[in-house]
Amino acid sequence: MTETSGGRDQQPEFLILCQEEFLWDDILENNRKLIRSLALGGTHRLRHPMTSEQRRSSCMAAQKINEAHEHIAKAEKCLKTSLTKWKPDFDSAASEYAKAAVCFKNAKQYEQAKDAYLKEAEYHTENKTLFHAAKAIEQAGMMMKEQKKMPEAIQYIEKACMMYMENGTPDTAAMALDRAGKLIEPLNLEKAVDLYQKAAGVFENEDRLRQAVELLGKASRLLVRLKRLDEAATALQKEKNMYKEIENFPMCFKKTTAQVLVHLHRGDYVAADKCVRESYSLPGYSGSEDCVAMETLLQGFDEQDEDQVYRVCNSPLLKYMDNDYAKLAISLKVPGGGGKKKKAAAAPQGGSSGAPAAAEDEDDEYEGGLC
Repeated sequence: MTETSGGRDQQPEFLILCQEEFLWDDILENNRKLIRSLALGGTHRLRHPMTSEQRRSSCMAAQKINEAHEHIAKAEKCLKTSLTKWKPDFDSAASEYAKAAVCFKNAKQYEQAKDAYLKEAEYHTENKTLFHAAKAIEQAGMMMKEQKKMPEAIQYIEKACMMYMENGTPDTAAMALDRAGKLIEPLNLEKAVDLYQKAAGVFENEDRLRQAVELLGKASRLLVRLKRLDEAATALQKEKNMYKEIENFPMCFKKTTAQVLVHLHRGDYVAADKCVRESYSLPGYSGSEDCVAMETLLQGFDEQDEDQVYRVCNSPLLKYMDNDYAKLAISLKVPGGGGKKKKAAAAPQGGSSGAPAAAEDEDDEYEGGLC
């Protein structure tokens, strides 16, 4: 406790510092109760007094908020007109709102930062600078993300992407959609699929197939996770065609394997077999490890040999695929399977050769006599 000049009551040093340097309204919420109580002559104390680091952070936040309001005041001044200034200065106003948004962001006042970014975007739009307006709207979306408001964040980012497209910068739009997909993926797989597919479509239109196929791969895996296997099969075929176009044949082999697993889970053996047969035209596929494994898998599936299917599905080739496809392999079941497994178990009972077993069957047939 120190006594200030001018006969004021004794007050804590922290309160005096804040009174001398900052406005009370700019102090963070967890300190306002203490300050208000002390200003009224109360004796309120927090149960857990702030550390010096916390006091410093509070004062820094208050300072940043003050700076933000100063920038907003300058922006409003830029928008005023007079006899000598006939048009508002939208460019300067947008710049000041951008600075205000950064100050609010540093003070962790994310809602106010979002409003400032939207104001910046409004004045960039008035100034016909759509790219900068889109950037500001995207930043507003990131402020919503900081507040854990993901649906609103995605809406802002999608709006920004539309403006990027209008501005003629589709690559930036696609990258923003990819970022949005990553944000929403832990919460909403369906929306993430939609965003990845949109981003892939934008890259494909720009003939950037490597980026497009990567995003399609993300969408395909999520479709498998969502059990939307018909759509997953279509997406995998598109992926495979793109890899073929850019001559990445080893990835074509992997996509064929994924296709076979998806089709077998769909119960469509014919489509799975067709995928393998079509892949024979790919350079290096016939006789490759992927080809042999899929031929063995389809043979076991066709003959309802659970043992053979189990061996292939638990081989390193399939177990170390992307997690979603590896799960398909491990969970693959043969409909009405077990035929060869049962026959193999029954074979030793007939002795070393098949003839005694056959004779025994004949004896059993007529064991009760003709009547």
